[in-house]
Amino acid sequence: MQTKVGAFEAKTHLPSLLKRVERGERITITNRGKSVAQLVPVDGAGGADVRAVVDRMRACRKMSGPTLGEGLTTRDLVEEGRRY
Repeated sequence: MQTKVGAFEAKTHLPSLLKRVERGERITITNRGKSVAQLVPVDGAGGADVRAVVDRMRACRKMSGPTLGEGLTTRDLVEEGRRY
């Protein structure tokens, strides 16, 4: 469940908001109607999102990208580019 509260209400009721967050609720704090911060449980602070990104990066590493050609290195290409 996600709730939105204004900055003044968050300041006034912080202890009760923290108890709700401990129970797993995500609370978005707004300032003049614009979302500016989130209170989230420590265990749910984006850990799953980070793991998903890391998994995608690992998958990209395994994919074979463009090759430089047989016997060529990145250094060879850089040196060749400097000649022109």
